[in-house]
Amino acid sequence: MVKKLRCRLVLLVSLLVFCAAASGAAAEGGSRWLVSPELLEHAGLKLLWQKELPIKKAESLGRLYALGDCIYALSDRNYMVSLSKEKGDVMFSRPFAPVGFPVLGLELYEDELVSELISIIGGRLIEINPEFGTERKSTRVEFGITCPAARNSSHFYLAGTDRRMHTLRAEDKVQAFEVAAENNPMITSIVAGEDFVVFGTDAGNVISITPDWPRRLWQFDAADSIIGPIVRDGESLFFASKDTNIYRVDVVYRAGIPAKKLVWKYQTAAVLDKAPRVSEKVVYQYVRYKGLEAIDRKSGKFMWQVPEGVDLLAESAGKAYVIAKKGELVVMDNKKAKRLYSVNFARVSKYVANMADSKIYVAGKAGRVACIKPIE
Repeated sequence: MVKKLRCRLVLLVSLLVFCAAASGAAAEGGSRWLVSPELLEHAGLKLLWQKELPIKKAESLGRLYALGDCIYALSDRNYMVSLSKEKGDVMFSRPFAPVGFPVLGLELYEDELVSELISIIGGRLIEINPEFGTERKSTRVEFGITCPAARNSSHFYLAGTDRRMHTLRAEDKVQAFEVAAENNPMITSIVAGEDFVVFGTDAGNVISITPDWPRRLWQFDAADSIIGPIVRDGESLFFASKDTNIYRVDVVYRAGIPAKKLVWKYQTAAVLDKAPRVSEKVVYQYVRYKGLEAIDRKSGKFMWQVPEGVDLLAESAGKAYVIAKKGELVVMDNKKAKRLYSVNFARVSKYVANMADSKIYVAGKAGRVACIKPIE
């Protein structure tokens, strides 16, 4: 009798485990894959790797960054996991900031001597070892910050709520100088180079100064706020404004002094609230209620539009891979301005706009991260 009851109990437990497993599979879409490898193969794509982030069940993935050789995943409880781009191996996983603290920006700065992640966390400028995720330096900032920090080899540049750009010496964080636009607007974006520094404002100004002294080199004025970040590619600057235009302004040198040249402006049909994505030949811009538009980088002319498009994931061999609202990946032929096909991306909730190469990095809310590559 006892043996019979034990058998029934084992059977009951087995059924419960099976039901729980089935329920979990249903909740995750009935598959362990974020995106089906079979669907990818039919679309000329290949899954290179997929990894589960070591985060707690109560946590969800908040943000995804592609910086240098790593993918950095930040949870909604400020826990960070670093994965290698090549194989998805976990490089480190650790608390990045106290739970609930705001994290403003995550940038990678590299030169011959320095390699570090930079962020603003809870009123502090934080410098982090990108290999181990350990904090190197923390500097208290005595003012509110309005946009991610920027740096070059000699200085950090911080935009304050006092409407000034504060310049700190890199070696000791002592303020070297501060600067503001003449009309005293809020600063929305900073780009720092070795040759010049550029900042945009919510009054539509784009102002260039020398890196080590507040000497203005040139100023360009749009009709409304600059939506950060400004994108620098070589000697070209690309930025969006709330005046509905996207601008390309090139830096030209006259007698060795940097000056500005408006190459083109492209007008959209709505107020812009996101910065453009810039590749070698194309500028991609999300336009609210209109989708993703592609603009010829050289001429500033319209190429194509994906009405349901949200952002660019990557480019490869003249094709643009666009993440769309309805849970799909839309593939566009840039040369023919033609929609080729789409792939079911229903489980994807986070992604990286990767302008460095052709790899696509996507993730699910629960913490599955995948790397996908076009088969060329």
